[in-house]
Amino acid sequence: MNGLRAFAKTFWIGGMWVIGIVVAPVLFDVFANDRATAGMVAGRLFQVIAWIGMVAGLFLLIDLIAREGVRGVKQGAFWLILGMLACTMINHFGVTPIIANLKLHMNQAAEGLFGGGFATWHAISSLIYLVQSLLGLAYIVKADN
Repeated sequence: MNGLRAFAKTFWIGGMWVIGIVVAPVLFDVFANDRATAGMVAGRLFQVIAWIGMVAGLFLLIDLIAREGVRGVKQGAFWLILGMLACTMINHFGVTPIIANLKLHMNQAAEGLFGGGFATWHAISSLIYLVQSLLGLAYIVKADN
């Protein structure tokens, strides 16, 4: 079970960091003249890592409770995982649909006029992702998980 736990942590948290810090910026650099394609691919990658996070996070919570019982709820690891899951679900089910809806109603001519909503929600999503990534780092660094 230790191996599966390590895999879940690595796949989820490592994936978040690689996509957020390496892949997304590279996409926007390579596709500098086609930001729509870069955004579409990055969005799909964030969607995939969100689902990976939901599965891995639930597994890690269940595993922690199975190992520690009710005492597990008192551990920092429990709250870090729960915080990461909350960030994932807020972004995936709350913020991402708003961004997708704003994209549907934007075109090149209207982007300057209505782009503020998109920019605001994108910034909110990015901040949530940053908080989630930092919680993941704290979880990885924590010695008692």
